[in-house]
Order: sequence, then structure tokens, then C-alpha cells
Amino acid sequence: MKIKENLTLVLCSSLLCACANQGKKVEQEPNKKPNIIYILADDLGYAELGCYGQGKIETPNIDKLANRGVRFMQNYAGSPVSAPSRCVTFTGMHSGHSYIRGNDEMGKRGDVWSHAAMLADSTLEGQRPLLAETITLPSVLKQAGYTTACIGKWGLGYPGSEGTPNKMGFDVFYGYNCQRQAHTYFPPFLYRNEVREYLPNQLLAPGTKLDEDANPYDEQAYEKYTQKAYSCDLMYDEIINFVEQNEADPFFLIWTTPIPHVPLQAPKSWVQHYVDKFGDEEPYLGDSGYFPCRYPRATYAAMISYWDEQIGGLINKLEELGIYDNTIIMFTSDNGPAFSGGTDSPWFDSAKPFKSEYLWGKTSLREGGIRVPLIVSWGNKIKANTQSNHICAAWDIMPTLCELAGTESPPTDGISFVPELFNRQQKEHEYLYWEFSEGAGSKAMRMGKWKGLILNIKKEGESNMLLFDLEKDPREQNNIASEHPEIIDQMYKKMKEAHVEPLIQRFAI
Repeated sequence: MKIKENLTLVLCSSLLCACANQGKKVEQEPNKKPNIIYILADDLGYAELGCYGQGKIETPNIDKLANRGVRFMQNYAGSPVSAPSRCVTFTGMHSGHSYIRGNDEMGKRGDVWSHAAMLADSTLEGQRPLLAETITLPSVLKQAGYTTACIGKWGLGYPGSEGTPNKMGFDVFYGYNCQRQAHTYFPPFLYRNEVREYLPNQLLAPGTKLDEDANPYDEQAYEKYTQKAYSCDLMYDEIINFVEQNEADPFFLIWTTPIPHVPLQAPKSWVQHYVDKFGDEEPYLGDSGYFPCRYPRATYAAMISYWDEQIGGLINKLEELGIYDNTIIMFTSDNGPAFSGGTDSPWFDSAKPFKSEYLWGKTSLREGGIRVPLIVSWGNKIKANTQSNHICAAWDIMPTLCELAGTESPPTDGISFVPELFNRQQKEHEYLYWEFSEGAGSKAMRMGKWKGLILNIKKEGESNMLLFDLEKDPREQNNIASEHPEIIDQMYKKMKEAHVEPLIQRFAI
């Protein structure tokens, strides 16, 4: 099996060399490499920030960050769910070439969905690991002289596997190794590097309902869902400590917050702020997973505003240390907005102008599932309050950050968008490509203004491609495939070129 994996990796590299960006270098003064902070939201919709048109949720600090830099309007996630999207970001390979192409809990290990079992046995935690040979963004930047840290959620290798953060190039890791563990913001433990650190929280398994005799309109009925240690407070403290400890030398920090992924759990002061703003609402009783919540809309908004407040605190710390002007900050999301656990994406119009409900947001290759915000700032080096219509995707992050760091990028599917940041001539993608094996199976391609989409592959095959003109029809309502057979033919050809059979059979479609 190992030989087969190595041969496949070599094959993938050979196929990609022709299109790979080898990374032009941005000249830096000696010993003045920029710090890099990459902020990755979890399930944040395209329009859940004020600077992208959100009217109900307050995000003044992220909006200020956008006003200081470039706001990309046509940026895409690597996949419509967490693990494969992160794999794309860390490796620079799109989902037709990447190793991990879906969430894989590796259920053959045992009762991986039992939180009690995972608490007793760490070998049940985590997701399928990246291969040991994987070249990752943090490993490349580490070789370039950066101190590297990942703080937040991982999801690319269970404890003890070859794919843990420390084995994938991070000097420091703190947070959730396992995505399932992140289904509570009051976990019994988090990881510091390879070791569990136990918290003063009792295990309360996701899915725990209200007590049978509880009044669902009584706030006290929900008290058991709030415990002592809120994970995002702890992770934020680690972020500030890391920045303070590494202010003198270049660092790469990726903040992979679980916010705003459900469950709906947020500091009470922020929840009350939105209860006062939105008024009373019907409680969420846990019927679509996770935990019940007395004020679901208020709590969802509270999670995002709480995190926005933390981002403001981080920026203040950078300014206080005198390193803000030499720190590149990128902000984005791993996929579109969720539809379960008490979220109400249509009410927030979370993916505006795209649809965001079930089958249109998270888990979907519709625009609402993969079009995500991207903000880039770098002191006064990037023109402030700039909007870009450059079409880019998560697999562009590796070559872009390598160029900004002044080091060579390994072969990837990406194209550096550094020229776009500095108003220079920018190379464009011939196409963007996604495949997603979960559910009924789907593939998508963006080629200029055209969007090709194949749904229900496992049942219907690939013969029925939908086609949309995103300039005229961003909500993907009018299938015009019959009017443009030549575009359809091109896309089928390009999809075939972009696909390499996955090593893991469950990712095949």
C-alpha cells in the first residue's frame, strides 16, 4: 500500500508541474520577513460580515480589517466541508488531486461517535490523517525560518497518527485535534501539541436534550449547557501568548477557530446584546442535532460578534508590540453556512446574494456552499479599502504566502495572487475545479463567468451537467446548458483532466 501511495503522489506531482506556480519572491529587507496570520472561520457564510453585506450581525473589527486592505469578491473554499477544505489549503492541491476529499471519521476503529468512548480512549478521536510525505504550507514556511503555530481546530489526523499538527509542520498546536470533539465549546479537554490538557468541564455529549420536565421558554432550563471553561477563550489566550513570545522573529500563525460552527454556545453578555436587538424568539430544542438553545438566532450572532471582538484584540496586540505594519493578515472561511443545529441561514441571508439553505450552503457545491469571504491586509503596503473581482480559491494560498514570505512554493494547483494585492498584472485561472464524494456525489467547475455543476452522480452518473452564467444568474436558478453545448463539452474535458483517482475508495465518485 505504501508503494502505491508513493507512486500516486509522484504521479500527481508530475501532472501538476506544468501548471504549478514556482513562486516569484517578494523582496524583503534583511531579517524583515513579514509575520503571517491566517484566520480561518468554520462555516462562516459569504455574507455574514458587515463588509460583505450583513445587516444583522455586527463585525466592526473585521470590517475595519477589510477597510485596511483588499476584499476579494470571487474567492472560493477548497471544499464544502471542513476536513477536505483544510487539506486543500494546507497542500495547495484542489479536490481532484488532494488526498483527503471528504470528512472521514474512520468508523472501523470503533465507536467514534461516542464522546464517552473518546474520552476514555484517544485512539477513537480524530479524522483520517494526511500522509507522512505530505508537503504542507507550515512545513514550507518553517524551512523558510518561520516559527509556526496552529491554534483552533485540526481535523487532519487523529492523535498519534502521522498527520498530527506537529508532524505536519507546526511548532505549536493548541485546540481540538478532532472535529467531533469541537461539537461542544465546553469540552473536557483540549490538546497542547500531542498531549491532552484536561479542563474543568464535565463531559456533556452533543445531542443531550433538555430535561424531560424542563420549560423550554425558561432560560434556567439551559444552564447545564454552560460550564466553566469556554474553549475559544482558552485558544485566544494562547494566540496572544504566541504573538508576544515570537514578536522578535517571523511567525506564521493559523487561527482555525470553530466559530460559528454549531453548537450554539456563546458568552451570555453577547447573547443578551442580540436578544435586546432581535427580541424574543422560539427556542431550538435540539431536533436537528447538537444542543438545545433558548435564543438560537441571538446566540449565532453572538458567536460571530464575540469572535470579531477577539480579532480586534489581536490587532490591538500587534499594534502594541509594534509589529502590525509588518504582519500580513488573511481572513477567510472553510465553507459556506450550515443548515442544522439551530442555525437559520435564510433569516440572516448568510450567503447573499446566493442561496444558503439546505442543499445550497454547506455540503453543497452551489455558490452558497463554496463562495467565501477573503480579506487581506498588510499594514500600509496594500492599498486600503480595495475590492477585487479576481477569481481565486483556497489552493492559491500556498503559492501566495510562499511568495510573500520570499520562499519558493512547491508544485501546487494554485496561482499566487500577490500581483493582485499590489495592482500588477495578475495571471488568471483557466478554471477552478471541485469534486465532492459525500452525499449523492457532485462536481463543479468555474470557467470565467460560467459555472458547471453535476449533481446526484452516484445515482444518475455524470451525463447531466447544469450550466449557469454567474454574471447574470448568481443564484444559479436558470440552467442554460442546452443553449451552450460547446461550453459543456469544454467543461467535461477539463473535469477529466483535473481528476486523479483518489487513494481512498470512499472518496471515489
